[in-house]
Amino acid sequence: MKSGHPAHTTCGEDLSPGDRIELCSYTISTDDIVKFACQWDPLFFHVDEERATTEGYFGGLIASGVQTLAIYQRLTVDSFVQHWDVIGGAGISDLQFRKPVRPGDILTGSTVVKNIELQPDRGRARVDCFGELINQHAEPVLVLTMSAYVRMRST
Repeated sequence: MKSGHPAHTTCGEDLSPGDRIELCSYTISTDDIVKFACQWDPLFFHVDEERATTEGYFGGLIASGVQTLAIYQRLTVDSFVQHWDVIGGAGISDLQFRKPVRPGDILTGSTVVKNIELQPDRGRARVDCFGELINQHAEPVLVLTMSAYVRMRST
């Protein structure tokens, strides 16, 4: 196990249920949606703007849910996780895609610490967070609970 923590690193003991972290933002483009979908989720409503408009349920191109989840992850890392002494992810639950993400949407959101289970015998804490990603109209596009293991300072 790693010992010693930089002074600016957030460890398990530093977090409390109810802590709220606002995320930075990301504007998604048509090119972002199509490039991601071509590689990872090549359904027509992610890759073919004309067909998505004429045949798609949502009346136009939309981002893959997997891409929306990846954007949420990136925003959490950029906003706060890079400062946590993370060991690794523990899981995702209650993942819901609430609204389609469209080209030009500006995505942001928040994460709230729900629960912390200190595991001093293992030198870690399990941190459960509720996350929400919203668009520029403050409409939720994604909600989830993510859990991660974070090192404890006192080991």
